Amino acid sequence: MDAHLANPRGFCAGVDRAIEIVKRALERYGAPVYVLHEIVHNKHVLEDLESRGTVFVQSLAEIPSDGVTIFSAHGVSDAIVREGRERGLRIIDATCPLVTKVHNQAIHYANNGREVILIGHSGHPEMEGTQGRIPGKVHILSTVEEVEALEVADPAKLAYVTQTTLSVDDTRDAIEALTQRFPAIQGPDVTDICYATQNRQNAVKGLLPNVQLLLVVGSANSSNSNRLRELGERHGVPSYLVDHPDQIQEGWVEDVTEVGVTAGASAPESLVKLILNRLTEMGVGECHEMPGKLETVVFQMPAELN
Repeated sequence: MDAHLANPRGFCAGVDRAIEIVKRALERYGAPVYVLHEIVHNKHVLEDLESRGTVFVQSLAEIPSDGVTIFSAHGVSDAIVREGRERGLRIIDATCPLVTKVHNQAIHYANNGREVILIGHSGHPEMEGTQGRIPGKVHILSTVEEVEALEVADPAKLAYVTQTTLSVDDTRDAIEALTQRFPAIQGPDVTDICYATQNRQNAVKGLLPNVQLLLVVGSANSSNSNRLRELGERHGVPSYLVDHPDQIQEGWVEDVTEVGVTAGASAPESLVKLILNRLTEMGVGECHEMPGKLETVVFQMPAELN
């Protein structure tokens, strides 16, 4: 059995930046440093940061006055920002710049009198943060069926933006349904979905014709990791999300000669190596690094940490 490693995989620039923000804040201010929600959706990353003195909280009320407070890469609402400032917290914003771009697009549309549609998954932290930035009426949907059931005030004054970690294919379907039903709708092109999301999905598409099994390294609450798993399933390849080597089952690799391995944008390469070690124990001989698009994007650090 041979393994084929998707390329690119794992950490994106936004995740790299968010993790580095937490580490620099710990170095500059000392422990504890508080992070509202999970800085990124990967339990191994969270456990490492917790061991360094990071405290993850679910509300600002859990943070003492003057506490160093970091907003996660997924972004937060205007109400959260106001609450933090009113409490005098020392805020550092780790929102991914590509998420901030979506916020700005949505605010622009709303300020121009358009009812905004968010294409994404209700309840996801990125969607909650984006919704909380937009003045006026906001709709959240992700499927063609939801587009068909949508009721709006004025079909001539609509706009949409997208969750950055959605499946490109799923987003395209929803956008096409919106533009067919509401020809006057405005919105960004599907390519405005995060570059890392697109690159990782394209890499998986390149793997799938040559493998009988796909393993996606990532945590269960990672949106982009789940989209990679779904992509494999849609192409008829058994696909599993794994966050620990022990999760790989013997039955998965039975009669498999070629296994594909990728990682979501919040999964560290160290975890990929542990998964590969487990596959070696299960009979993998050669491990092939696939060619892929070189990622050179680097985001600047917040001014507070420069």
